[in-house]
Amino acid sequence: MLQRVSRSRLAVPSIRLRRLPVHLTVLVIAAIWLIPVVGLTVSSFRPALSVATTGWWKSFALPGDYTLENYSNALDNNGLGLSLFNSLAATVPATVLTVTVAAAAAYGLACMKFRFRNSVLLLTVGLLIVPIQITLVPLLKIFNSLGLTGSFLGLWLAHLGYSLPFGIYLLHKFFSQLPRDLFEAAAMDGASATQVFFQIVLPVSRPALASLAIFEFVWNWNDLLTALIFLGGFREVAPMTVTVSNMVASRGNGWEVLTAAAVLSMVVPMAMFIAMQKHFVRGMLAGSTTG
Repeated sequence: MLQRVSRSRLAVPSIRLRRLPVHLTVLVIAAIWLIPVVGLTVSSFRPALSVATTGWWKSFALPGDYTLENYSNALDNNGLGLSLFNSLAATVPATVLTVTVAAAAAYGLACMKFRFRNSVLLLTVGLLIVPIQITLVPLLKIFNSLGLTGSFLGLWLAHLGYSLPFGIYLLHKFFSQLPRDLFEAAAMDGASATQVFFQIVLPVSRPALASLAIFEFVWNWNDLLTALIFLGGFREVAPMTVTVSNMVASRGNGWEVLTAAAVLSMVVPMAMFIAMQKHFVRGMLAGSTTG
């Protein structure tokens, strides 16, 4: 018994030593990704003269070399306050709509038996390889005929169509590995398919739903192409990505304001990811641990 304990104690340092290269590699990769973000954030708080004459890393040795004027200019003079509201109005409903429809479709394909079920699933997953660009022109013509161009409803529907294949694929993988005993017990108790979906499948699948919601929120928030095509570049409906893109195209100087705008565009998705990262990790691992 004592020999086993001593061996286990000796094994712990050896395991940690073997994992050291992996940990160092992760730290190096994280530092490489963080350096531009830190530089962008620091520059967003620096005056125009400091940004033009010195590097951002020198600001730590200059006391008082920070200002909030860049953010004030970005929000007031460049319309980022309205763009922030437009991004939320475009992203939140589209994310909720996608998660809702994908969950219902994945439940039907994973837990209900009907003819051509596998064919429908294969066709749906196959849509993942279809480039979005080849659908923009025909879809835009349809939206023009229906009067949906330039409205958030049209953008919600576009995001829904482009995101459904991935959403169904992700949730189907999770739903198909749920224990069949749950559904058999519910059927014996007289529960309908709708009751099983809302009272059993959805509560159990919260990690997978949260993962999909994070994916969709970040993708929709960072979307530029779809928003520019279906909403246009009008300031009244332009989300953050379109406004920042216009600032890049029209700004010959004043990059300090552009850095502030870029930081503002990152704050919301980063905050959501940090707040829900526990659910995200559980959702990503759920498909391989459920069974």
